[in-house]
Amino acid sequence: MTEQPAAQWERLQETVAKIRSETARAIVGQDEIVEQLLTSLLCKGHCLLVGVPGLAKTLLVSTLGRILGLKFQRIQFTPDLMPTDIVGSEILQNSAGGERSFQFIPGPIFANLILADEINRTPPKTQAALLEAMQEKQVTVNGQTRRLEEPFIVFATQNPIEHEGTYPLPEAQLDRFFFQLNIGYPTIEQEAEIVRRTTGHSLDQPATLLDAPKVLELQEAAIDVPLPDSVIQTILKLVHSTRPDSEHATPDVKNYVSYGAGPRASQCLARAARALALLRGQSSASPAEVRAVALPVLRHRVIANYNATGEGITTDQILAKLIKEI
Repeated sequence: MTEQPAAQWERLQETVAKIRSETARAIVGQDEIVEQLLTSLLCKGHCLLVGVPGLAKTLLVSTLGRILGLKFQRIQFTPDLMPTDIVGSEILQNSAGGERSFQFIPGPIFANLILADEINRTPPKTQAALLEAMQEKQVTVNGQTRRLEEPFIVFATQNPIEHEGTYPLPEAQLDRFFFQLNIGYPTIEQEAEIVRRTTGHSLDQPATLLDAPKVLELQEAAIDVPLPDSVIQTILKLVHSTRPDSEHATPDVKNYVSYGAGPRASQCLARAARALALLRGQSSASPAEVRAVALPVLRHRVIANYNATGEGITTDQILAKLIKEI
C-alpha cells in the first residue's frame, strides 16, 4: 500500500530530527554548519569547508557519513598526489593459468561521501580529476567510463592561513561547489564541552540511522518541496543585485564588485531553499530559507575588486548588506 503524503512527511521529519540529535552527540556547537552540510547533501551538492586546523572538519564529515550509513573515504591532498591515486588504475595481473590481463583497481573516489582534505595542496591536474568526478559523477580510465555510486558527495577542506606551496582553485572550479562554508572558532562554553568530551577514556560514537537508499529518498523529497513564484523572484532579485552592470546593483556592488554571481547561483539558491525548508519542517520554501543559504551559495561566486581589497571590505560584508535588503 502506498504511503500517504501526510504520513510520509511525518516520517521524514522524524528522520531529520534523529539525524540532528545524533550529530549533536559527537559535534559540539556548529549547529548552523551542520544544518548547511545537511542542506547541501540533500541537494546533491558538494561543499568547500574553509577553516583553520583543529576545528573538527574531518570529524564532522566522518560523523555525518556514519550517521547516514554512507561509505566514507578521506583523501589527503598533497603535492605529489596523482590523478590515478584518486580515480584508480589498471594493474597487469597474472591468472592461475599463466594468462595476463589488466584489472581495474578502484581508487578512493568510489565511495558515497568523500572528504578531500586540503584540496588546494595538490597540482591542478589532480584537482581536475576530482572536479570531473564531481561534475559528471563518473571517471574515465584508459578510455573506459565508470559511473560512481549514488549518492556521491564531496566535502573538500581548505586552510585559509597557509598559502605557500598551494594551488588555489580558479573561480570557474570554485563555482562547482554548491556551498562554501567558513567554519569559525567555538565559544568558551562550547570549547569547555569539547575538552570534557575528548580528553576522557572514550568518545560517544553516534549510531547509524540510514543507508544509501534512504538518503536518496530524502534527496528526492527535498526536490518535491514547493517553491512559490514570490520566492523565485526574491532569488532572482538577490542574484541580479550582485552584478555590477545590473539595474538592481547597489552603489556598494558597483564600487566593490568585479563579477557577480551567474545563473548557477540562482539554481543553487532555489534547491537549497527547498532542502532547508524540509529540514526545518516547513511545507514550502520561503524568503527566510533564501536568506539563510544566500551567504554560502554566493560568497565564492562574487568576485570583489581592488577597491574592496584596498579598503579592507570583504565579499561577505558586501553580501550581508544585500541579504538584509531582500
